[in-house]
Amino acid sequence: MSGKFNLEGGSHSRQANGATFGGAKGAAKADTNAFTKKNAGNPILIDKKEISKFERGNVPKPAVPKRDEKPIHGLVSDKNFIVANAVENILAAPKLPAQKDKDFLKKKNYGAVPKYLTKIKNEIEDEYNLVREMQIEE
Repeated sequence: MSGKFNLEGGSHSRQANGATFGGAKGAAKADTNAFTKKNAGNPILIDKKEISKFERGNVPKPAVPKRDEKPIHGLVSDKNFIVANAVENILAAPKLPAQKDKDFLKKKNYGAVPKYLTKIKNEIEDEYNLVREMQIEE
């Protein structure tokens, strides 16, 4: 009744205490040693001397613009971005070709049987010979 059961063939076992029918009998009783003590919830204040080590530096934030200050409008640049981009691309170093995938057909061991397969094959053959010898002895 405490919620422990295993389903046959299931991938998960439900072992959590009180997973289906609730906690065990007597589990809901209050712990008498865990009550809140007097002044336990009050925050611990940091000393003013310790606050100074958390400062981010002496760089002040920029001042907020005044109400009568107007932003600068109408700045015009003589730069021709199309020509500048074309010149930059002409003078840039050519990009290297992307690395191509390896051609696995040209590897030196292409088509050869891997070593681990021959090892397993020999182990199976040794077991088979051992079983055959035991049957002959009987």
